Amino acid sequence: MAIAHNQDTGMGMKFGINIPPFTDAATVITWTREAEAAGWDGVFLWDHMQWNPGVAPLDPWVLLGAMAQVTERVVLGTLVTPLSRRRPHVVAKHLTTLDHLTGGRALLGVGLGDPVDRDFTDLGEAAGGRERAAMLDEGLEVIDRLLRGPTEFSGEHYRITADFQPRPVQQPRPPIWVAGVVPNRRPLARARRWDGVVPIGADGALTPDELTTYLALSDGPPAPGWDVVAHRKAGVPAQEYADAGATWLVSMPWPTSADWPTTFAEVVRSGPR
Repeated sequence: MAIAHNQDTGMGMKFGINIPPFTDAATVITWTREAEAAGWDGVFLWDHMQWNPGVAPLDPWVLLGAMAQVTERVVLGTLVTPLSRRRPHVVAKHLTTLDHLTGGRALLGVGLGDPVDRDFTDLGEAAGGRERAAMLDEGLEVIDRLLRGPTEFSGEHYRITADFQPRPVQQPRPPIWVAGVVPNRRPLARARRWDGVVPIGADGALTPDELTTYLALSDGPPAPGWDVVAHRKAGVPAQEYADAGATWLVSMPWPTSADWPTTFAEVVRSGPR
């Protein structure tokens, strides 16, 4: 995985920004270009069809293709895609295409998603937690198989016969991170089967102590290279997250105020610290 090391710290942790694409596309592209120049290691996008009333989300996969054209080193991906409302074979093709556009810098973050009404039931999508979890598990298996080679898959929700070309640049495939709401243990167990976990608190972020407590729910030590992706609480030193086990520290706005783009732009330009 082609990830540049952060320039400003020596703690071995990487730093990213997670952008709600709820503003105009040109602003998202500008932030992406500025983030790379400021030393961030990754730029990620929320994946919503709708959110709060008055918010106008843009499609993350289209934006990621544009972001690939203005960057050379940062990791790009979704954080996170609700896999149950996207067809996994289409996501596999999107992810492979992004991996080629970036020369091997693509990443996929997945989860159950919310809000349940506006992003699921209002669109006629499956809304029950158990059903969406089952679709997530099957969908991840489909994506993994499609990116590795010829695939024959028959499950409860998906049936696939395919040999997708081209293969992704990253082999055997780009990394997959799995998000879960703290303190639920099932998402953590699911994440252990893939490449990283994204614990989510009530407002997205966790304190280092909350992160430590959640990771302690896991059965045994994770595999080498497994990522722990923490969303940062304002004002908390980065070193405390590194000490708690985070391998990535992500900054993001909570886009409920009218001035959130202005405030977030300052975070982006300031770089990780």
